[in-house]
Amino acid sequence: MNSSLPPVQAPQLLHLTRVVCEVGAVVSLGGPAKHGERRYVPILSGTAAGPELNGELLQGGVDWQVQRADGVTDISAHYVIRTPDGALVEVQSDGLRHGPPEVMARLARGEPVPPQDYFFRTWVRLTTGHPDWLHLNKVMALAVGQREQRRVILDFWRIA
Repeated sequence: MNSSLPPVQAPQLLHLTRVVCEVGAVVSLGGPAKHGERRYVPILSGTAAGPELNGELLQGGVDWQVQRADGVTDISAHYVIRTPDGALVEVQSDGLRHGPPEVMARLARGEPVPPQDYFFRTWVRLTTGHPDWLHLNKVMALAVGQREQRRVILDFWRIA
C-alpha cells in the first residue's frame, strides 16, 4: 500500500427522509439463545417525510433483534413504504444500538432518553420495481435513530 497517495475524498451525507415508526411491544423468544436473547418488535404503522422520499409505512414490518451479552442490540428491520403515487419501496435496515448500561435500562423501561446519550445507527438499502423510483435501488443510506416507548424515529442520510 502506498501511503504517499492522498486519501479518497469522504462521501457526503444528504438527508433522504425521516421515518417515524409506530411499534408494538417487544416480543422475546426467550433466551439467551446461541448469540443472545432473540426478540422482535412489530412495526404497526408510520410515515416517511423528507426531501427525497415520502410515504406511509405499511403494517406488517418487523424489527428483529438480538440482545447480546455485551449490552449491544443487533437490529435487522424489514418493512415497506408506500409513496403517495402508490409505489412500494422495500426497506432493509441493519445496525446496532448501545450505550451505557444505565441509559439502556432507561430505554428498556420506556423512559425518554436524548438520542445523543446512546449509539443507534443502521445501514439502509431500498428496493423497488416501480419505474419512477428505480433510482432508489442504487441508494445506500445511513440512518441515525432514536428509540421511544412506542415509536422509533430514523433520519436516513443518503451516501453521495
